[in-house]
Amino acid sequence: MKKILILGGGFSKERAVSLDTAKSVLKALKKKGYKAIICEPDGQLIKKIKKFKPNVVFNALHGRFGEDGYVQILLETLKVKYTHSGVLASHIAMDKEISKKLFIKNKIRTPKYIKYKFSKREIIKKKITEIKKKLKFPVVIKPINEGSSVDVYICNEKNLIKNLKKLFHYGEILIEEFIPGREIQVAILGKKKLGAIELKPKRKFYDYEAKYNSKAATKHIIPVKLNKKDLNKVMNIAFKAHNLIGCRGVTRSDFKFNKNKFYLLETNTQPGMTKLSLVPEIAAYMGMSFVNLVEWIIEDASINR
Repeated sequence: MKKILILGGGFSKERAVSLDTAKSVLKALKKKGYKAIICEPDGQLIKKIKKFKPNVVFNALHGRFGEDGYVQILLETLKVKYTHSGVLASHIAMDKEISKKLFIKNKIRTPKYIKYKFSKREIIKKKITEIKKKLKFPVVIKPINEGSSVDVYICNEKNLIKNLKKLFHYGEILIEEFIPGREIQVAILGKKKLGAIELKPKRKFYDYEAKYNSKAATKHIIPVKLNKKDLNKVMNIAFKAHNLIGCRGVTRSDFKFNKNKFYLLETNTQPGMTKLSLVPEIAAYMGMSFVNLVEWIIEDASINR
């Protein structure tokens, strides 16, 4: 019997989603006879890991500390096998500026952006002039290292300042070109292009509520209505990004499809595993049950990731 310690909860704004993921994974593992527990990454984490002595740590954390390389450093130091991407890949994928630079360097189309540092001396009129010149309105403002569309806003010239104030505590953010069009998401499983799904949110865009609140009634379309050439193209871009970043295990890449062009928004190294999550839905469509998906992720675990 394998002992699995599931890391869930955490300190980020995605805590609730992480716990939902952890509970779903726990249920699946118990069905297969694993001895599994959910563990919070608190000040006693190292002691808890040493006491339980897991064969594998299933990293179900989302956002800061769990998805950005920090907990991965700890697990590498303890020499405990763990799931998903390693230290460097996790850090690169979580930092939207670094990952965008990597995409641009390797000719992967991604929305144009400006890095914005908050300062009381900042003359916002100058910034608006720069936005009009480089990006044009509307724009998307977002934290550099949050996931699940936390604190993401679509802004026009009138509400930009009001929304910027909401993100002041981050210190610096990205102001990004707004790309309209279809929402396409692609799952990669190791060295396999697993599949794609399209989302039609009833909200302004596929934000946190659209992702995790069933009342938001986001429409999931699978199979995606793309011709074979375009479907292969978006799958290949996701696979290229997965490998460029150095990802392991499962990832999900988020795209906008506009005027026959795919724009890669980001690659997620620890996609959700809840009842509304996309990777399990894609896997199910491709004939892979949730239990088998979780087991694949467990079998893929290692150190030196």
